[in-house]
Amino acid sequence: MKILIPVDGSKHSMEALKAAADHAKSKAADVYILTVIPYISDIDLELSAAERDKILESMKSRGEDLLTKAKDQMKSYGAARVNTVLATAPSPAQEIVSFVEKEKIDLVVIGSRGRGANARFHLGSVAANVVRHSPCSVYVVKVA
Repeated sequence: MKILIPVDGSKHSMEALKAAADHAKSKAADVYILTVIPYISDIDLELSAAERDKILESMKSRGEDLLTKAKDQMKSYGAARVNTVLATAPSPAQEIVSFVEKEKIDLVVIGSRGRGANARFHLGSVAANVVRHSPCSVYVVKVA
């Protein structure tokens, strides 16, 4: 079994690690922790190439730190086989679904921000889009 946990550093995504650890231990699953950093090269921010590269390096560094923290946390919960993936994409939800398809993931465990119905209707969310488009089961973890 393969389990994917997308993380962004929020309390909600870190709670998803706890829920996924239980599944991973009971199924002896391979765990993939994914974080997606924004793709900024095509965005017209009126930045020089050097400034854009500096921002990208900063975001990559933050992403790597987040993945290390999440991997350590999963190991402390008892998950044995943990892999990390740092991706760059314009849409986190699309990147998550693409990863699921490419790696033949069996379960996605994702945190939800728990937005109200009105905000969900207008904004959508990464979790909602993953649920809608994922070819596998998605377990949405809500934080009270």
